[in-house]
Amino acid sequence: MLMPKKVKFRKTQRGRMTGLSKGARTLEFGEYGLQAVEPCWMTAQQIESMRITISRRIKKIGKMFLRVFPDKPVSKKPLETRMGKGKGNPEFWVAVVKRGRLICELADVSEDIAREILKVASYKLPIKTKFVKKGSEL
Repeated sequence: MLMPKKVKFRKTQRGRMTGLSKGARTLEFGEYGLQAVEPCWMTAQQIESMRITISRRIKKIGKMFLRVFPDKPVSKKPLETRMGKGKGNPEFWVAVVKRGRLICELADVSEDIAREILKVASYKLPIKTKFVKKGSEL
């Protein structure tokens, strides 16, 4: 599972997901990409599931570039615990994905194969996405 080796603070505040993504809005490494249409917290498990799906289908014909990394800890209090007594312990890691962010990119594959691979990968994600080509990004 993806997670940072070391973080400055163990617990973080929730933050906001409004507005467009600050970075990763243009294709930099590949010709085709999967772009987020709505904001979400993408868990490490969801990213890993998408990565495995793409790598199984792309085999050795192309390259895949992930543009998201789960670096935000999400804490939860134990079940049946009363209010108070501080913040819960970190349970899992998420990547904050805002609108317009590229989630992954593909290179060295034809457009129809890339479209099919990214469509299957999008089923693993909790958000609506769209297929983008080089030169046609948001």
